[in-house]
Amino acid sequence: MSVSVQPSTELAGKRILLGVTGGIAAYKCAELVRLLKKAGADVVVGMTDAATRFVTPLTFQALSGHPVAVDAWNPDQGNGMHHIDLTRTTDLMVVAPASADFLAKMAQGRADDLLSTLVLARDCPLAVAPAMNRQMWSNPATQRNVTQLRGDGVAIWGPAVGEQACGETGEGRMLESCELLELIVAALTPKVLAGQRIVMTVGPTFEPLDPVRGITNRSSGQMGYAMARAFAQAGAEVTLVSGPVNFATPMGVRRMDVLTAAEMRQAVMAEIANATVFVGVAAVADYRPLEVSEHKLKKTDSEAAQQSRTLELTTNPDILAEVASLPAAPYCVGFAAESQNLDEYAEAKRLRKRLPLIIGNLVADGLGTTENRVTLYDDAGSHPLPILHKVDLAKRLVDELARRLDAAS
Repeated sequence: MSVSVQPSTELAGKRILLGVTGGIAAYKCAELVRLLKKAGADVVVGMTDAATRFVTPLTFQALSGHPVAVDAWNPDQGNGMHHIDLTRTTDLMVVAPASADFLAKMAQGRADDLLSTLVLARDCPLAVAPAMNRQMWSNPATQRNVTQLRGDGVAIWGPAVGEQACGETGEGRMLESCELLELIVAALTPKVLAGQRIVMTVGPTFEPLDPVRGITNRSSGQMGYAMARAFAQAGAEVTLVSGPVNFATPMGVRRMDVLTAAEMRQAVMAEIANATVFVGVAAVADYRPLEVSEHKLKKTDSEAAQQSRTLELTTNPDILAEVASLPAAPYCVGFAAESQNLDEYAEAKRLRKRLPLIIGNLVADGLGTTENRVTLYDDAGSHPLPILHKVDLAKRLVDELARRLDAAS
């Protein structure tokens, strides 16, 4: 069954006030606005006069769909309270790029333009993404201002280390728009998994036959990586034991790369003692070759004539069952991807491995796609969920897990 690709709406219903100050990194904020809108957020942009020399207000207006706030003396603002009204319905204010001058202004509590006045008059959390030359960033005055802002409860995001517009290399680059999006989503995510230590297995395993061939499967790891990201954003400490995939490590997640099922088991057992939750999302190979050839296997004349070759296989360890049977086992969550009879096979797997929760899906509904339709199986029965973008499904699974952990404690 084919499914339509729908964008994630993880920021739906959230309003972001983006403050842009004067700096070459202002161009990155056009992409940030686009990403925020794509994630479902309502974005309003405020700019300093210096920022308009780098990117025009018209650009941000076109991207955000709202007029850009620049002038504190705007006669079109009916009640003359633009500096107050803009933050009253805002969930988060982000200043990016935050220049050295604007950081100093914030630390001193100055309000001599619309954006700095919005900072003082805000009724929402505030984060800043500094961007400046490496020497400006390391200057003691800037560092004093940053320390003051942190003490005032302002989140400091970055800066990164890298090549700068001036041609120098060092600390001072503004974080990329995709990184800022991740931090914004995390800042707006309730920390319902705070205090949980989660170990996860994700992706396929690869069981070598020889130096170039092996047994594997079609699992992309996308669902597992989306869950690891969502768990971390919800406040959990996440360790990801990953088979070979093509995804970047989610922000705030510790990753251990493995290849085979045996390597995955070894990594899990080294980490599981301190875990409160274990989630087995990985598509672990059930079998591996009994013998692995040191050199590439060559086709013999007899095989060519018979058009066949026999491989002797042996079973791999059942990582999920082993963890669930530990004397002080963490709360264990399994996955069951089936091609048919989902209810029968998933529930049988849950009972056989003694799991409090298993998440099942038909391979046609989610394997290798950006969306998935799953059913939850627990002691109370089966609980089908609607088809969702895997990012949104991961958020839903966070809530489902948090509710069950609360009930189990």
